[in-house]
Amino acid sequence: MVDVTIFRNAMAMLSGAVSVITTDGASGRFGFTASAVCSVTDSPPTLLVCMNRGSPSNKHFVDNKAICVNVLAGTHQELSGTFANKNLTMDERFSSTGWTTLASGAPVMLDALVNFDCRIAEIHDVGTHSIFYCEIVQIRQGEAAEGLVYFNRAYHCLGA
Repeated sequence: MVDVTIFRNAMAMLSGAVSVITTDGASGRFGFTASAVCSVTDSPPTLLVCMNRGSPSNKHFVDNKAICVNVLAGTHQELSGTFANKNLTMDERFSSTGWTTLASGAPVMLDALVNFDCRIAEIHDVGTHSIFYCEIVQIRQGEAAEGLVYFNRAYHCLGA
C-alpha cells in the first residue's frame, strides 16, 4: 500500500480544472469546490465528479440527483475559496455571485467558463468518496478567456 502522504504529494503534481459543483431540489441548495472532475464518455455525454462522503452536503447531492459543474474562470480564485470554506453557510456561499438554472434545476453560475448541467445517473462509493456519474442534459458556454487550474497546491490561470 502506498503511504497517504506520498500519494497526496504526488497528486499535487496532477493539475486539475477548478469547478464549483452545485445542486438544488427537495433536499436543498448546496455547493462545493472540486478539482476531481473529468470526462467519462461522449455517448451519452457524461462526466464524473468525486465528493467526500464525509461532507455534510453529500447526502443532499445524492437525494437531489441534479448537479451542475460550473467550471471556474481565471478570475474566480476567491470564489473557489468561498465554496471551499466550511465556516460559511450555503446562503453566504451562493450570495457571492449570480445564478440561474437550466434543465436539471441545479444552480448555474452566470459567469462560469462553462456550465455542465447534469442528472446523476449512477453513484459508486470508493474509499472515502462518492463518484457521481453525471449525464449532461445541457451545456452553457461562458465568455471568459482564461481557465483556473490547481497545481502544486496553488492556483494558476491558463489562457488561450
